[in-house]
Amino acid sequence: MTLRSATLQPGPAGYSASQIVLHWIIAALVVFQLAFGGMMGPAYRAFRRGTEPAAADLFAANVHVYVGIAVLVLAVWRFALRLTRGVPALPAGEGPVTAWLARIAHFLLYLFIFGMPVTGMLAWFGMVEQAGEFHETMKPVIILVVALHAAGALWQHFGARTDVLRRMLRPVRP
Repeated sequence: MTLRSATLQPGPAGYSASQIVLHWIIAALVVFQLAFGGMMGPAYRAFRRGTEPAAADLFAANVHVYVGIAVLVLAVWRFALRLTRGVPALPAGEGPVTAWLARIAHFLLYLFIFGMPVTGMLAWFGMVEQAGEFHETMKPVIILVVALHAAGALWQHFGARTDVLRRMLRPVRP
């Protein structure tokens, strides 16, 4: 629920430029993390053993950690915009199953863009082993959710012929 829906005001006609830019930056950073996140394993294992990691391993781990922190900061900003500005309504004629899937997918995506950095920081800075295991275990799940989100957007564009994808590419003019 957004602040707008709590006051029964209609949502915006589309996304703002800030919402769009944040969406694509976070998406790119998440893809980067998924593609290169495994490179931090050697440094993490070295620290767990009480040994000094190789310089290249430490560099790779630090890149992963700081990109993860950037995802979290940008996610907070994006969620604040979502709460204050709202989001466009689902396309007219959207079926209940598709609407439910869209809500679940967005909920899971927000859960991941907050949860993955938090569990990663707990593992890295706090050496909480269970957080690290959970963080690693969730990687295939987030890949699946991201793939389903992208597939859903493409289906909306090419199959259902809605403006869902276009409105995440072109900001609405106030």
